[in-house]
Amino acid sequence: MPKPEALTGIHGWGAYVPRARISMVDIARQWGWSDHQWKALGMIEKAVAAYDEDATTMGLEAAQNAVRRAGIKGEEVGAVFFGSESKPYAVKPSATIIAEALGITPVTMASDLEFACRAASEGMRASIGLIASGMLKYTLVVGSDTAQASPGDVLEFTASSGAAAFVLGRAEGAAAVFEGSYTYVTDTPDFWRREGAPYPSHGEGFTGEPAYFKHIMEAVKGLLSELGLRPSDFSHAIFHQPNGKFPVRVGEMLGFRQEQLKVGLVTPQIGNTYNASALIGFARVLDYAKPGERVLLAPFGSGAGSDAYSIVITDAIEGKKGLAPTVDHYIRAKRAISYSQYVKMRRMLVK
Repeated sequence: MPKPEALTGIHGWGAYVPRARISMVDIARQWGWSDHQWKALGMIEKAVAAYDEDATTMGLEAAQNAVRRAGIKGEEVGAVFFGSESKPYAVKPSATIIAEALGITPVTMASDLEFACRAASEGMRASIGLIASGMLKYTLVVGSDTAQASPGDVLEFTASSGAAAFVLGRAEGAAAVFEGSYTYVTDTPDFWRREGAPYPSHGEGFTGEPAYFKHIMEAVKGLLSELGLRPSDFSHAIFHQPNGKFPVRVGEMLGFRQEQLKVGLVTPQIGNTYNASALIGFARVLDYAKPGERVLLAPFGSGAGSDAYSIVITDAIEGKKGLAPTVDHYIRAKRAISYSQYVKMRRMLVK
């Protein structure tokens, strides 16, 4: 009997990155960081949501691109899963807003999910089960976040804004088909935000070894063992990207070459987009991928847990590439802003 993943594929993908960018040099100058300190993060600049943008509006833009590539009607989508840790309403789903705007309501499931930067990946795993069981024809999974970091904190150099979305459906006719998935989760409190707190807190170096590296490595090792695959079997590998260095390091620790990581590594140009971090990288890989290539995707969420997916590109991908803007389109379409503009755009001034 085939695995549920083998019955499921990706029919459309899309991304969105705001135009405004602030350079690491400007942030470092503001807080007195040395070149050595900020360069250790492997970052160049980060994307910043504009005054009229939030996680929902960015998610909608990415979702429109995904649905356009899928070539389906809104009413064919049976569920919308929205993953974010910065949604604009404390109590009010963003999934329903996106579903309404795309003509998906009212006969649909719609849920906002939470698991730090891994929430959207939870929606992807749930979608595999719903589609493989025959309950739904298509689902829409959206990951979107805005920059949230305490001024002067190391997170301010990396926390950015962006979104990614995917339409999942049956494997037949899909641009890419899942081979397998594996999840590794523990209660590791490396990153958190209390009710009412304006910015998240983190455990400094604790966020690395016992959280990020351990969970991604265990998830990927579990997947490879289950499928009988090796790192050399993959053309591309995408890991969660909290900065420019961690995904390269974890890839090397697992035996992946830098060439396999190159296409999906987008954080140095746009920053850590939280729920969209690995997913924007995955969308960029799909923009370039060729039929027959195998892709490893490993999102991570603090708290802590990681998923790992093996995905194989099909011939159908070639007919979908020109139907919506690419990730590179959004990366190139940028304008520089100053630190003072950044502060105003992110409403960091408190009266």
